[in-house]
Amino acid sequence: MRIIKEIRKNYMLYLMLVPVMVYFYLFHYRPMWGIQIAFKDFNVFKGVKDSPWVGLMYFKQFFQSYYFGRLLKNTVLLSLYNLVFTFIAPIILALQLNAVRNKYARSTFQTISYLPHFISLVVVAGMILVFLEPTGVVNRLLLHLGIIDSPIIFMMEPEWYRTIYVASGVWQTIGWNSIVYLAALAGIDPQLYEAAVIDGAGRFKKLIYITLPSLMPTIVILFLLNVGRLFSIGAEKTILLYNPVLYETADIISSFVYRRGILQADYSFSAAVGLFNSLINFALLLSFNRLSKRYTETSLW
Repeated sequence: MRIIKEIRKNYMLYLMLVPVMVYFYLFHYRPMWGIQIAFKDFNVFKGVKDSPWVGLMYFKQFFQSYYFGRLLKNTVLLSLYNLVFTFIAPIILALQLNAVRNKYARSTFQTISYLPHFISLVVVAGMILVFLEPTGVVNRLLLHLGIIDSPIIFMMEPEWYRTIYVASGVWQTIGWNSIVYLAALAGIDPQLYEAAVIDGAGRFKKLIYITLPSLMPTIVILFLLNVGRLFSIGAEKTILLYNPVLYETADIISSFVYRRGILQADYSFSAAVGLFNSLINFALLLSFNRLSKRYTETSLW
């Protein structure tokens, strides 16, 4: 009866929740039926239900394959670099923007930093490839400054790929991701800063003892959400940027799944690899959430 009364009282809010629930059911929960093809020799004509079971065969093939070590290493390194830099950079930007007192200058800087978020990933990848050509703007600038003697073919040298991937990701996401931190900064009680000034605290001490502690719950929650997607680093950008020469450092689990599942139509094998990737993400999320709850008293649940 309590639940019925709650629904009657706030029925408009629950009606607004219905489209979200339908979306998650259709695109997140219902497709889980197809996960079983990771354990079957899937045949398009037989369908998921009638395809024969093969157990963990495809998982064993993946773990014993020549590419397993390289894929795991590239995914871990690229995910960690991407997590560290794209997570810290928005916090720094938010702190800097919050320190700007001229509202027109702050609005201008915010708008400029937001713009890359609205550029299509395909366009961003095209811009990167053009800028990094031997005759592109990056090589011309480096030559003009005397940093290099001859143009660098960036997209043909594997050691440059991770730097290019992470730097372009920071440029595209830093402004948009800083919005949450700016909102959290706006919610800090100004009286705390006034009291700190009376006590003789300078800008650095106010940052250390007021700003960062006030931001910490937001930082922890967003960090946990990012950790939950650590191994789900998108294949789209990788596929748009890499080539066979860069596979040594650029090929990751999601791009491998794309080649085996879509291009080679090996659906069962790619489903097994994708499921392995998701399980790792799930385990990381549970582990870090538990650690966060124990040591910071902030967690997702």
